[in-house]
Amino acid sequence: MTEPGPAQSPVPSRPPAPAPAPAALTTGTPVRSGTVAFGTHVIGALGIDWATVDSTVLLPTPIAPGARKRRTWTVCVDSWRVPLGMHVETREVSVRWE
Repeated sequence: MTEPGPAQSPVPSRPPAPAPAPAALTTGTPVRSGTVAFGTHVIGALGIDWATVDSTVLLPTPIAPGARKRRTWTVCVDSWRVPLGMHVETREVSVRWE
């Protein structure tokens, strides 16, 4: 007769990912110039990341310390890069300023 093994506890599920939020830039000195870089991914129907398209735009400068500027940028990807059944997601955003 075989003795039963220890009871297995259920695998804890991952907490849901937080909802995407706009990128925010906080500085203590004036921003005179800078760029925003976007990494837009082409995602296949099964969730496979097929390509990354990088793009860069200028920051709306000057920006005073503590000031708030809101901007929205359109990220364009050539249609031939996104075949039927695929979609794009901008997953990386970085900012460089002076």
